[in-house]
Amino acid sequence: MPVNQHKYEGKIDRITYRSLWERKVMLYCDRSDQVVKWSSEELHIPYLNPRDNRYHNYYPDFALTMRDGKRIIVEVKPAFQKFNPVNHQKFLSARAWCKENDHEFIVLTEKEIKP
Repeated sequence: MPVNQHKYEGKIDRITYRSLWERKVMLYCDRSDQVVKWSSEELHIPYLNPRDNRYHNYYPDFALTMRDGKRIIVEVKPAFQKFNPVNHQKFLSARAWCKENDHEFIVLTEKEIKP
């Protein structure tokens, strides 16, 4: 449960994390005065899955609004999963969505999320 619940955009009772790295990003979002608003898996972006050639929804881990007005979509992945074909397609779709909607897209791995 976030300490600064007013910063969370979405259903607080549905906040979940699937890794300790995601938990670290959540704590950063909740505690940082640079993050004005944030949500977790509230946004969906359609993408074409290369395995079945059908459209699916991709739910990025986080959507952030920063103090300077910048809006950032954040995905947290282990480095070894960053370039698999399905993730690659998700990220291409996310970058296109971000370009159309004035957001930035970043993928954070264990290399960027320090203990």
